Amino acid sequence: MQKHLLLGVEAIAQGAIDGGMSGIYAYPGTPSTEITEYVQHSKQAVARNIHREWSANEKTAMETALGMSYAGKRTMVCMKHVGLNVAADCFLNAAVTGANGGIIVTVADDPSMHSSQNEQDSRVYGKFAQIPVLEPSNQQEAYEMSRYGFELSEKLGTPVMLRITTRLAHSRAGVEIREEVKENEMSLPKNKKQFILLPAIARKQYKLLLSKQEQFEAEGETAGYNQIFEGKDKSLGIIACGIGYNYLMENYPNGDCPFPVVKVSQYPLPRKMVTKIANECDKLLILEEGYPVVEELLKGYLEKEAVIGRLDGTLSRDGELNPDMVAKALGFEVKEGAPVPELVAPRPPALCDGCGHRDVYKALNETIASYGQGRVFSDIGCYTLGALPPFESIFTTVDMGASITMAKGATDAGLVPSVAVIGDSTFTHSGMTGLLDAVNEKSSITVVISDNESTSMTGGQESSALGHLEAICEGLGVEKDHIRVFTPVPKMHDEMCKIIKEELEYDGVSVIIPRRVCIQKATRDAKARKAAKK
Repeated sequence: MQKHLLLGVEAIAQGAIDGGMSGIYAYPGTPSTEITEYVQHSKQAVARNIHREWSANEKTAMETALGMSYAGKRTMVCMKHVGLNVAADCFLNAAVTGANGGIIVTVADDPSMHSSQNEQDSRVYGKFAQIPVLEPSNQQEAYEMSRYGFELSEKLGTPVMLRITTRLAHSRAGVEIREEVKENEMSLPKNKKQFILLPAIARKQYKLLLSKQEQFEAEGETAGYNQIFEGKDKSLGIIACGIGYNYLMENYPNGDCPFPVVKVSQYPLPRKMVTKIANECDKLLILEEGYPVVEELLKGYLEKEAVIGRLDGTLSRDGELNPDMVAKALGFEVKEGAPVPELVAPRPPALCDGCGHRDVYKALNETIASYGQGRVFSDIGCYTLGALPPFESIFTTVDMGASITMAKGATDAGLVPSVAVIGDSTFTHSGMTGLLDAVNEKSSITVVISDNESTSMTGGQESSALGHLEAICEGLGVEKDHIRVFTPVPKMHDEMCKIIKEELEYDGVSVIIPRRVCIQKATRDAKARKAAKK
């Protein structure tokens, strides 16, 4: 077996390729982006013609992956935790339809919110959907679980969630690579009504899902990813989930933890292992990254008050887990580092020098000043940095696409004019339906689609909007005369202000498209062209 130094996300991608995957579907979102990028650049994937293009959003990615599963092929859909909110409609119903070809839903959670707006724990979604959840503790397991996830999905006839967190996603370790599995032949479901969720059929499918729960639990007890380790000191039992097990063993480098430990890497929770350790030990320490999912569950079905973890303050309720936090919970003395001197000021992120968004915000600020603050709504993308000095242009950032709908709601409330600032990729991700609502009601809003011709915040992936924005807006019913396009550069400042002012005064839906390629993408493309000439 060959050994490769891989990030956790790369290990997942390689495991999926080697596990016989025929297609991967995703929308970029840190810390999940590199899974798809790895497949896109893999010679194996190219040679096998594995589908590896970006989707417009997580919902379309989930639905398309389910279509591939329907056709009998193995597929993976990838997203970050908040992306699962977008995909939730299909995700939850896919648990009811079940799977034909193996389907893995890989979700990367972001505790401590390094690049996210919340800390939600995707295991809750897995429990909500009542499907198996895999949670690797290291990169080797991430690789193995990608392969195993397909087998498990087909064996149990259900989608499987693979949940990782930021540190596992973006840290490297040696991974042993095994021989690749052949892709499935196309084969349609034996039950021709399996994927038709009319109520009469859905009720039967849901009963089938419920009937599989004991099988899901039994698989977790026997597959080998959940393990129980005996310990002599029964004053404490430890349940370590996913990467929490890795952090635990960093405190015992010789592997000589004195306490009994249950390593949990597959859900539903291995009840027999947990009950055994609970009966033997005076109290339980729960090490899990994200929400106190296991801790709350144990407090519910174990008649045991001595369960400690995130709920009682033994571990911090928010932020990432780390070896020092685990050491403190174990009663070890932890050496605290020197506090950061106050003279070292934090450096907030900023829009790149030369970024077109800068010129858009300068013009927008100048033009809208006479109407008063609080009228500009935005959402998720590089342009979100317009909330910070020196611009302080936008006043909301809630989720993908919310700029247009919130601006419409504010207009409905009487805040006229209202402006939405959205990016090109975010617009096609989840802004189009909001624009259609505004057109249907003839709302007096101005939508600024700041087009930098890429999904820049996550590394410059190609935007689904490329070359289509004007046609989409016109197709949704925006009047052609009120779709205005310009190049946002300093010398165009007066012209930009003039156009923005005209559209703010228009009583109806108008769309302004400042178009200028992302400065980072332009630099990368120039280097690529130069390299190609050599």
